[in-house]
Amino acid sequence: MNQAIAHRLRFAGPALGIGLLVVAATTHAQVYRSVGPDGQVTFSDTPPAAQGAQAPKATSSRSAAPSGNAALPYELRQSAQRYPVTLYTTTACDACTSGRQLLTARGVPFTEKTVSSNADIAALQKLTGADSLPALTIGAQKLKGFSDAQWSQYLDAAGYPKQSQLPATWRSPAPTALTSDRPAPSAASASAPNAAASAPPEPSVSPPLSPTNPNGIRF
Repeated sequence: MNQAIAHRLRFAGPALGIGLLVVAATTHAQVYRSVGPDGQVTFSDTPPAAQGAQAPKATSSRSAAPSGNAALPYELRQSAQRYPVTLYTTTACDACTSGRQLLTARGVPFTEKTVSSNADIAALQKLTGADSLPALTIGAQKLKGFSDAQWSQYLDAAGYPKQSQLPATWRSPAPTALTSDRPAPSAASASAPNAAASAPPEPSVSPPLSPTNPNGIRF
């Protein structure tokens, strides 16, 4: 049905020694960005025969003020806490837009991380094993590329509702860079006990087969 539109991130030189076109190049080779007729974005050190105009940088219409999970309905809050969803995207990416729209339509609370630098690429591969975008994590599950059917199947198995149950006042957090610097924790937060860490882990039990989880997806 829906086919994944992967945005391949090619590397020119060892150990991720290139910069994406969206940032200033810091290596010796010039990196060129080309968009094919099918919308696929390719990065290479070889200039294309006809370099099209670079697509405008996408902007987010979502608010930068996130709402806490406490505002969510109970069942949705349980899924969000047990199987948090993170979407990895880049600019001018049709498949990333499709993935974001699916999550938004289903009312799935998610965190969006943008990939636009060598450090981001290295972190993406370490976290998800993916070299294409979009990528999605649902708890411990790692999905590469966008597939409406596959993403929906995993969201169903994680207990996310098919129809949005988000309150009208819900505001999703704005996307942030994958490797952006984070402020150091305050003294109060550093000394506070970590309830989640002290809680005993839940036993790992394979879920039963059901209409919402026909393949017995295990998180």
